[in-house]
Amino acid sequence: MKLSEIKELLNADVIVGEDLLNSIEVETAFASDLLSDVLAYAKEKALFLTGLTNPQVIRTVEVLDLIGVVFVRGKVPQMDTVELAKRKNIPLLRTKCILFETCGRLYTAGIKASIEKVD
Repeated sequence: MKLSEIKELLNADVIVGEDLLNSIEVETAFASDLLSDVLAYAKEKALFLTGLTNPQVIRTVEVLDLIGVVFVRGKVPQMDTVELAKRKNIPLLRTKCILFETCGRLYTAGIKASIEKVD
C-alpha cells in the first residue's frame, strides 16, 4: 500500500514529505510510545506510529531505516523534529486517530505488524 493511501485511510495531514507519498510502499508498521521498544523490536522498512514528538523519533527512524512517521492523537511534532525530518528526507504525517484506531485501520487494510520475534 502506498503511503498516499495510508494518508487517505487515516485522514492524515502531511507535515513533511508530500513528494514522497506515492513512491513509498508500506507493508508493515510498528506502534509504540517507547523508543526502547522500537529499537528492540521493530524491523527495518516499517512505518512508525507514535505519539512522541521529539527529535529522538527521527533519530530512531534513521537508525532502524524505517520509512516514515505517523503522529497519532493529533500530536504536533516539535519544530526541531520537523527540521530534522526535512533534512533526512523522512515523511511525517499526523492523524487525529488514537494509536489503537490507527493500528486497527492499518491492520484491516492489510498492513502487517513489524516485529522481531519476542520470546
